[in-house]
Amino acid sequence: MIYESVSSAVVSALAADCIDNTSKQAWQKLYQAGEPGRRGGVMVSADLRQQIDCWVHARLHDQLIPRHWAALVAKYSTHQAKKVQAISLLRSVVATPAPSLFLYKAITTWAIPKLKGVQPALRKTVSVEIPVDGSPEKQARAVRAALEAERVKRKRIMARSSGMIVLPDEFYDMNTWDLDGKPESTRREWRRKIHRVLDEMVDEALVAAEQILNAEGLLAKDAA
Repeated sequence: MIYESVSSAVVSALAADCIDNTSKQAWQKLYQAGEPGRRGGVMVSADLRQQIDCWVHARLHDQLIPRHWAALVAKYSTHQAKKVQAISLLRSVVATPAPSLFLYKAITTWAIPKLKGVQPALRKTVSVEIPVDGSPEKQARAVRAALEAERVKRKRIMARSSGMIVLPDEFYDMNTWDLDGKPESTRREWRRKIHRVLDEMVDEALVAAEQILNAEGLLAKDAA
């Protein structure tokens, strides 16, 4: 199997860390790796593809220096625990005059950017139509039915978003990042420089990963 690009290889390898039996069911058909004729792709089964992705995951983890591996995991992984671990490691390697809390939140929001429309819409109140002329028992049943319907709706929403890492809106508010009340221009500059360092670290990691994958013959020749 040959990957189209180093980024697709990294994303696939990191995603393999999160595959469960339910997810595998969607991979039962044969997978065409590469574009026929132009990339020289070969047909591989879902199981073989997962094995290759897992091997690449282990290879990159072993060969990349810790900060490069952490940058890739923080940026591309969907494994919640490992993403948190990577963010923690990056805190120790990013130099900044910003206080520790600011650095932590700047790295976290870089790794988990705010995406429009992904926050679960959970209502805090429920509107209930209660029959005025109904008996107290009938009115109570209407309230219980409305509450139960809302609980079921909440469970469905949370089940759909359980695989996502979603931060509360206030986490992205820079006013909560600095307890010393520094000017907004200072905070923006801190954030910009921290994010720039992290982006550069990812670029360096992808270059290093490309060299590793090329040595193993796993990248298309024109992937670069």
